[in-house]
Amino acid sequence: MTLQTIRLELARDPEFPEGSSRHGYEFVAPLQDDGHIDVEGWRTERKNCRVWRFWAGEADEFGHLVHTRGRTWAFHYDIRGEADDDESGYRFDSHVFAEGEYVSIREHDGSLRTFRVVSVRPVCAAAPQSVS
Repeated sequence: MTLQTIRLELARDPEFPEGSSRHGYEFVAPLQDDGHIDVEGWRTERKNCRVWRFWAGEADEFGHLVHTRGRTWAFHYDIRGEADDDESGYRFDSHVFAEGEYVSIREHDGSLRTFRVVSVRPVCAAAPQSVS
């Protein structure tokens, strides 16, 4: 298990036919050698499993990667604070997080969007944060 910073960018959809590098997520998660999220590693490192949501035209949001009782991975944001505002990863428990793969996230407004994994890299000392 190694903590990795995973960057997701919006894939093509009707609103963004070319996808968008200005809409996405960057989060820290413990990955197994095969690219799956390591639940036991998360239990040990959960305080370091942060998420940054960047969405052009909206304020950046910061929170944590959480694992629910139903074995669902989700992003829980510090500012919203309510569990029903969490954004859940669709089948994150079975997805491989590797460059070029695609994953889906059900956002807090209920829409399901697809994102492309654009990078997976070892965690540096700093948590994900916005870049000016």
